[in-house]
Amino acid sequence: MILIIKQVYQTTQNSKMTKNKGAISNFIEKYYLHFNAAALVDAAKGYEDQLNQGAKMLVSLAGAMSTAEIGKIFAEVIRQDKVQIISCTGANLEEDIMNLVAHSHYKRVPNYRDLTPQDEWDLLEKGLNRVTDTCIPEEEAFRRLQEHIFKIWKDAEAAGERYLPHEFMYKMLLSGVLEEHYEIDIKDSWMYAAAEKNLPIICPGWEDSTMGNIFASYVLKGELKASTMKSGIEYMTFLADWYTQNSQNGIGFFQIGGGIAGDFPICVVPMLYQDMERTDTPFWSYFCQISDSTTSYGSYSGAVPNEKITWGKLDINTPKFIIESDATIVAPLIFAYLLDY
Repeated sequence: MILIIKQVYQTTQNSKMTKNKGAISNFIEKYYLHFNAAALVDAAKGYEDQLNQGAKMLVSLAGAMSTAEIGKIFAEVIRQDKVQIISCTGANLEEDIMNLVAHSHYKRVPNYRDLTPQDEWDLLEKGLNRVTDTCIPEEEAFRRLQEHIFKIWKDAEAAGERYLPHEFMYKMLLSGVLEEHYEIDIKDSWMYAAAEKNLPIICPGWEDSTMGNIFASYVLKGELKASTMKSGIEYMTFLADWYTQNSQNGIGFFQIGGGIAGDFPICVVPMLYQDMERTDTPFWSYFCQISDSTTSYGSYSGAVPNEKITWGKLDINTPKFIIESDATIVAPLIFAYLLDY
């Protein structure tokens, strides 16, 4: 009798699983039932609902997600058209490509919390730039990209052409000049997947990145003009046009982390609605943030989704989710759910 009851219970539980989903998706549906775990499942299902309703999705990447190798799964999200536009920091834009061409030279430091100032100095002298537990190699990553991207910048300037930061990166990737340096499977590079599709990217504050610093150094040396690189204002005007042309069925906003990668693009809606006085501009149709920030400190990153209603970014009825957890754990699981893994 007990065995029969167990079988009936198991059958009932299995019936609750989403059909055509893989083992990872079924696992989180079965065991992620409360608190942030449940919010993860709800957000993943909400994202999937948006796609099924014909909405487009923006994914914003803050923090060091590229160095965390989010490309291993995010590249497939791009290939399967689960995202239509990306907003990211300059660091995420370049660090995916750095990992592509210098992976074997990276150094992991599991005991990074125990490092002394002298230990950190020793890493600097070895040309290793630390991001938490991962060190990016100066020569094989930064300087290798610099060698090739400078020529692309210079050629564009000589031809009287101007591009956005990510467009220059796309040119470098698609030109094939980096192929001899590939150290990981190209399928694990989200930037290469995006370049192949010519996916729109918004990269606010690009100057706050290694390639941005390098570009500025050439301007200071008189070897490049600042105007060769299109500006953040041009990113916003591009986004305004893109949003207007693609929002018929809604555009959802999936935010990993906080900061400028999230706040810059989400502001396009109040800019169009309030400043351009286009009162038919729809609000974002979905919002989710993976965050470890605290709301009481007055930061954008820690603001709860409902605060965005007061800024004209989200509607009262916009599906809103916040997952207060580590994005390196949460984002791959949500992407796995979208991919039916």
